[in-house]
Amino acid sequence: MPKPLLTRVVVDSTSSLLPEHIGELPLSVVPLQLMLNGESYEDNVHLTADEFYTRISVPGSTTSTSAPTPAAFESSFLADTTDVLCITVSSRLSATYDAARIAMEMCESSDFPKSIRVLDSATAGGAQALVALAAARAAQNGETLDGVCDIANLTASRVHFIGVLETLAYLHRGGRIPRVAAWAASLLNIKPVLAIEPGQGQIRLMARPRSKRKAIDMIMDLIAVKAGSNPLHVITMHADRPEEASSLMEQIKKRFECVEALAAPFTPVIGAHTGPGLVGVAFYHD
Repeated sequence: MPKPLLTRVVVDSTSSLLPEHIGELPLSVVPLQLMLNGESYEDNVHLTADEFYTRISVPGSTTSTSAPTPAAFESSFLADTTDVLCITVSSRLSATYDAARIAMEMCESSDFPKSIRVLDSATAGGAQALVALAAARAAQNGETLDGVCDIANLTASRVHFIGVLETLAYLHRGGRIPRVAAWAASLLNIKPVLAIEPGQGQIRLMARPRSKRKAIDMIMDLIAVKAGSNPLHVITMHADRPEEASSLMEQIKKRFECVEALAAPFTPVIGAHTGPGLVGVAFYHD
């Protein structure tokens, strides 16, 4: 007989999880908010990744993003009487963690008979997805909230994210880098390799190769350095570059043993900051 469900996992949409990743796991997604050309959307709900990348490519398009409201988290937390672990994108990248904490406090003051915890994953995208999936599998196996939290923390302490940007233009448009930096990168055809290390919670520049091919080679070598010959849990992700992400996964499977191999597009909320062309991989080993 299946073990009774004691705990559920809630995650925000920057994880970019797809329904086929979640399946029957006790895992639900709370969407961030996206403004595109003055209209408001729920991330990956009212506007899919494919639709978003088509529309953002139109000259003059404008985007902005915001965290889910505390009320959105509260509704997800109170969906049933099981305990809840909420896993958010890094608090150094978004106000989502703060919104989830406020929702937790709102629930605690309502005398609802359940326990809720909020975990800052200190990462984003596919790395956050891998943390949530590991936690949800533990929950599905009947683990208590303490046990699910232990699995989530252990996975978060091991998971890496590495990606390569096609262009810095969208980061410049959002005010995250100076215009001259974006112009120089474009002129030199630089394809920045970015990473989020376990527990760091922020993006750092790893390398500045002058072609995407060299950038992908660097990513493969970085995986080898971090994982060695250990079997991998891995997810490849892309912003409107499915063929490149598929090619990256093929290379990973040829070079490493993969016990879990997933793929997904980055949601519009991430694409709003990076623009199309981002290709990345998240991974950890047991």
